[in-house]
Amino acid sequence: MYSCSQCGQSFSSKSGLCLHMNIHTGKYKCMECGRCCGSNAMLQEHKRSHSGQKPFYCSVCGQQFAVARSLTVHSRTHSGDKPYKCHDCDKAFSGSGDLRRHMRVHTGDKLYKCSLCNRSFSDSSNLHSHRRHSHSNEKPYQCFCCGKLFKTNMGLKRHIGVHTSAKLYSRSDHFTQNNQLGSHLLKSHSEGTLFYIFFCKM
Repeated sequence: MYSCSQCGQSFSSKSGLCLHMNIHTGKYKCMECGRCCGSNAMLQEHKRSHSGQKPFYCSVCGQQFAVARSLTVHSRTHSGDKPYKCHDCDKAFSGSGDLRRHMRVHTGDKLYKCSLCNRSFSDSSNLHSHRRHSHSNEKPYQCFCCGKLFKTNMGLKRHIGVHTSAKLYSRSDHFTQNNQLGSHLLKSHSEGTLFYIFFCKM
């Protein structure tokens, strides 16, 4: 096993460790959100998440993804396959990243520190979200109907209901997931088209 000297993460090969170290050095850093990737190929895949390009489709539900690995992990939600198991508590996960994040529950590690307020996070995406919410006026998510800008994708999704007049979970029918409500709206109401696109496909 090859261990990272900065965060302790272990790899079965030296090449895997080398790719991982690029994340710490910031060699392949996204200029839009600050995320660091292990290789240029990974960075190019990541950039598609900002451009809106999602060339990978799930054959079961039609959901689209910017990177192939995301589709592979998503497919396991249909198959129920969870190949990554925690040795401490026997929980299982569909993706290796989910297992790594979970392991920090046992170790208490919070590797990602905000340089502006010293808050710490166990996941880099949580740190990026915190920076945008607390220390930035950046609003990268735009409503295509009215042009209003939002800090988060979830904020945009909530806003879309204004245009579709679809109030989340407020129907007399009860739905446990967005895609169930979206399917209902598509079948029963003309207002469902926009709702389905934004709440079920994003």
